[in-house]
Amino acid sequence: MSWLKEVIGTEKAIIAMCHMQPMPGDPYYCRDKGMEYVVETTRRELLALQEGGVDAVMFSNEFSLPYLTDVKMITPIAMARVIGELRSEIKVPYGVNVLWDAKKSIDLASATGASFVREIFTGVYASDFGVWDTNCGETVRHQYEVHAENVKLLFNIIPEAAKYMAERDIAQIAKTTVFNCKPDALCVSGITAGSETDVQVLKIVKDAVPDTVVFANTGVRIHNVEEQLKIADGAVVGTTFKVDGKFENRVDTERVKEFMDKVHAIRKTA
Repeated sequence: MSWLKEVIGTEKAIIAMCHMQPMPGDPYYCRDKGMEYVVETTRRELLALQEGGVDAVMFSNEFSLPYLTDVKMITPIAMARVIGELRSEIKVPYGVNVLWDAKKSIDLASATGASFVREIFTGVYASDFGVWDTNCGETVRHQYEVHAENVKLLFNIIPEAAKYMAERDIAQIAKTTVFNCKPDALCVSGITAGSETDVQVLKIVKDAVPDTVVFANTGVRIHNVEEQLKIADGAVVGTTFKVDGKFENRVDTERVKEFMDKVHAIRKTA
């Protein structure tokens, strides 16, 4: 048994992304509709995901494109407002992700009572957002400073739109990350949100660190979820739950239900 059973309630857990619309400070923020629009659209997404039967949700500022690696304070403040207004309606375990800022993600988790955070905690990358550096030791110390030591940390070791700057094998990265940083989980991604996670890479990572929870982090769909969950301990799912399976669209409850029915069938035979 992993921590997934205790925190989320099941092994082979499906964490659904609850994407927030652009917020104050974001280039595409809708000033005419204001924060009320962000709250209401997030409420709609949350309720649709819960009705569809997901195991957990993760709130993220997915539409704050292009992302920052040192996020302005207005973003986690706005996200905290949204989560605070929806708190009484959240019926499943939840986490947060402030793209792409590990410390502010932890701050938001501490302030809102989130159970887990997904972020880039380790490594140096060449990315669409410039050179992307991290300091895991400092970040974990910050976690304790803000009394978030019980928040589970999901390490994205293959970031989207980025490449590890050192020539290192992914199995080596997985092993040293687990040894040095003690992540609660590793997330393996495709190149962008909605891009399929390479099952061969997923297997390499899981084989390298068999005692660590490993998530398929992008591109898990109804046609490949069985293959992915044969290797991974769970999946983070966003795009496939949207109308027509398109990133920018709203959540489609029927797509969620169909997907989760497939997952429940997979669990029965696992």
